Amino acid sequence: MIVRHDNFSSRFIPARHVHVWLPDVYNQESGTGYSVLYMHDGQNLFDAETATAGETWGVAEALNRLMNAGTVRPTLVVGIFNHADRWAEYWPERPLAHPNGARLQEQFKKLLSVPIRSNAYLRFLVEELKPFIDQAYCTRPAREETFIMGSSMGGLVSLYALCEYPDVFAGAGCLSTHWPAVEGVILPYLAENLPPPGRHKLYFDYGTATLDALYEPLQKPVDGLLAQKGYRTAVDWLTR
Repeated sequence: MIVRHDNFSSRFIPARHVHVWLPDVYNQESGTGYSVLYMHDGQNLFDAETATAGETWGVAEALNRLMNAGTVRPTLVVGIFNHADRWAEYWPERPLAHPNGARLQEQFKKLLSVPIRSNAYLRFLVEELKPFIDQAYCTRPAREETFIMGSSMGGLVSLYALCEYPDVFAGAGCLSTHWPAVEGVILPYLAENLPPPGRHKLYFDYGTATLDALYEPLQKPVDGLLAQKGYRTAVDWLTR
């Protein structure tokens, strides 16, 4: 079941649609609390008519299958539609303050007609959307039950969210993470801002063709840093 919250307003960013997927087992009256997975590019998740490529992620089908098998905990999904200024909202802001960020800032000035506002986007998620979801739905609001996920630039902002709000998010799923947007600045940022290992889960993946072919050489130094920081592969973090 999909519950639509269209034109969800915010003090920090322009309004956008937010759609909440409730699993087959969801029962508001049961008192059972559900974990929450926040996902970017929400228009691509559940409805082929709104999906960019005309095909959904299949996340609803996958989660129903996993929950029915007892593999994952009961979970609902919050799909946040992107805005026309998607790059401005998903491009991690603080890493660009590093001295190596000058070249990247010149790039985004050419690409974007508005200033980067990923910090404002995260404030929307943490200060406005999450409190609303926790009030309107039968959720488990604790950090241990709250996760965030996205692909490409959405993968970057998911990792950024976990680093900026480690007491809010327990895990981040970063699919085909668009590392070129933060090349030269993400490692110094992560070295200073990754939460200590043992309390968070990180997932990364990348392909080998088309745009994904750029990602492996940039993913490997991130993997190396995670290992250096004490993250244990297949325990705290996984890269595929």
